[in-house]
Amino acid sequence: MPLALEIVSPEKLLVSRPVDMVVIPGSEGDIGALPGHAPMITMLRGGVVSLYEGDQITSRLFVTGGFAEITPERCTVLADSALSVAEIDRPAAEAALAAAESAFKAVGASDMAGTAKAMEDLQVATARVEALR
Repeated sequence: MPLALEIVSPEKLLVSRPVDMVVIPGSEGDIGALPGHAPMITMLRGGVVSLYEGDQITSRLFVTGGFAEITPERCTVLADSALSVAEIDRPAAEAALAAAESAFKAVGASDMAGTAKAMEDLQVATARVEALR
């Protein structure tokens, strides 16, 4: 029995289909969800959501963050934003990474909120470029 998967962004429903497994970029590390998974809710970091049929990845989507709810029968990903990895523009992603690196270096050590935001932006930009490898 497959796992029902939904991936939703503020703009639209991106995916609604059964999968054998989904791997999501949890804030504490990647999480593989299979049918029968223990119930949990987790925050997402920027990274790739991989959809599996059998032991093959059939689709990869990049998310910038959000939340996921996993139950034994279902996985719902509420993404801040999402797009297919194939749609990522390499030059734009590399430019965004360079800008995020510069912004991180420019933040003062005493600006805790600014540092946290710059670190998050840098993590998302790095993950976007790494998704293209």
